[in-house]
Amino acid sequence: GLERSRVEEMIHAMQRAGAGSLQVISDFDMTLTRFAHNGRRVPTTHNILDNRLLISEDCAKKMKDLLNTYYPVEIDASRSTEEKLPHMVDWWTKVHELLIQQKIRKDLLAQAVKESTVMLRDGYKEFFDHLAEQQVPLLIFSAGVGDILEEVIQQNRVFHPNTHVISNYMDFDHAGVLQAFKGQLIHTFNKREGALRRAAGLTALQGRPNVLLLGDSLGDLTMADGVSEPENVLTIGFLNDQVEQRKESYVNSFDIVLVKDETMDVPNAVLRHIISGRDRK
Repeated sequence: GLERSRVEEMIHAMQRAGAGSLQVISDFDMTLTRFAHNGRRVPTTHNILDNRLLISEDCAKKMKDLLNTYYPVEIDASRSTEEKLPHMVDWWTKVHELLIQQKIRKDLLAQAVKESTVMLRDGYKEFFDHLAEQQVPLLIFSAGVGDILEEVIQQNRVFHPNTHVISNYMDFDHAGVLQAFKGQLIHTFNKREGALRRAAGLTALQGRPNVLLLGDSLGDLTMADGVSEPENVLTIGFLNDQVEQRKESYVNSFDIVLVKDETMDVPNAVLRHIISGRDRK
């Protein structure tokens, strides 16, 4: 119907402007990575830390308890973002405090990523490589752990120079032991502040008014708020979980909603259209 033609119009406008006017802004966990594989959840950057190399059994249990307390709040369709905010701050702050107590060693992070079952979505290589080839900046905006996120991309051999990351980075002491997290906390629902504060300062993104935005949470829709004078912002939402409860709000909020889709097929098709100026499928 009507919606479809609006999305098509936007894609055409973005195609006419070409790769030089485009930037891609994406969430990481459960957006660039898979939500599940063969019926099992794929770990987020925080979950990857749940490895005895890095944290104790007791710490892992406490993190799990926090997840069970706060995740239902995060995805509760009946609560407003405003209501959720203080809970998210509490959750992330408590997790970070627990991790700092564990004195995590920087030199063990790569091994923890290797041992994990983390997976990028099918079609990830085309996604990362195509953007790099066309010199389209990719801003990954994550409430996860930046050090782990970068390691995942590195180990999949798709960390290209066009990639910029805004996330929660670990601060290690001179001996390579975690002592704090850097900068201001980024959680699921304060990406807008991060976008205005940090993304706006990235010169690589300036003069690119067309945005393809990918996320799996309504909080991700604010990631483009740092773009100065945007012309077209096309949003793709991955609805991974609690589909029935959340479908309506996702359909009303994102331009394209992908339900339980573990691939990059749709973003890749959209990018082929915009960047190549024709459909190369």
